[in-house]
Amino acid sequence: MRNTLIVLLVLLLVAAVILYAWVDSRIQTVDALSGAADTPGSTYLIVGSDSREGWRASDTTPGQRTDTIMVLHRPESGPTALISIPRDSYVEIPGNGSNKINAAFAFGGPPLLVDTVEDLTGLTVDHYLEVGFTGVEGLVNAIGGVELCYDEDVSDKNSKLEWKAGCHIADGSTALAFARMRYSDPLGDIGRAQRQQQVVSAVADNVLSPATVLNPFTAIPVASAGLDAFRVSEETGPFDLAGFALAFNSGRGGQAVTGTPPIASMGHSVDGVGSTVLLDPDRIDQFWIDIADGAYEPGNEVGGVE
Repeated sequence: MRNTLIVLLVLLLVAAVILYAWVDSRIQTVDALSGAADTPGSTYLIVGSDSREGWRASDTTPGQRTDTIMVLHRPESGPTALISIPRDSYVEIPGNGSNKINAAFAFGGPPLLVDTVEDLTGLTVDHYLEVGFTGVEGLVNAIGGVELCYDEDVSDKNSKLEWKAGCHIADGSTALAFARMRYSDPLGDIGRAQRQQQVVSAVADNVLSPATVLNPFTAIPVASAGLDAFRVSEETGPFDLAGFALAFNSGRGGQAVTGTPPIASMGHSVDGVGSTVLLDPDRIDQFWIDIADGAYEPGNEVGGVE
């Protein structure tokens, strides 16, 4: 009996080492972090990107754009916050004047977007995670689809979303269109940010469920699809990914703070730039201070248009 137990422990140890090495070999990294002085707590920048340049998998999408920008912050005390920054937010981009925040990604990729977010929030980004939109389809399909809810009928030619009001199991292409749609949403970028968080949470629920984690025939294909779907900041290892999963899990629970920065106008017109989202200059600085300090009550939805 004792020898059998020892053999089982050795086999488990070998399997763990093999799994660690496999995950480590599949992690895709990108230079992103600024090297700025640390600020209290842990801050993750989560980006959804059309770019596939420099990825292991490639597609024919030209250029690089981002529709999804989320700041996940775990303060030293207080609730974790998951804040979506509308992609059309009019902000200062270091070395490039003022423009929509997603222009930072187009101008200078992850490093410039990180610099821009750090200037906006006052938080140093400790970890960067970029999700490739084409990879999202594969990940959702690998988990057999996700349940998503929206209370309006939609036929949107831009995102190609066809939706009947209610909750439905969405496959990868539908989930992607669900996260991208904004022109048919009266809330525009705010509504899209809410649906993006819904998609991310639904995927996380499935990926982190015991039915997935404890079943190797499910876990390995899902892990493979997930590793193909994202890339992370330099020097990120398997244990860092586990830390991110824990942080993200706390950022989507009932005790988390969610929302967007405070917004003064959803249709702020700027010559040469077009229609932008104007963040409220009277509230924005204190908003990020409160996020950094964990000052908001757990479970609150914050920011938005007053």
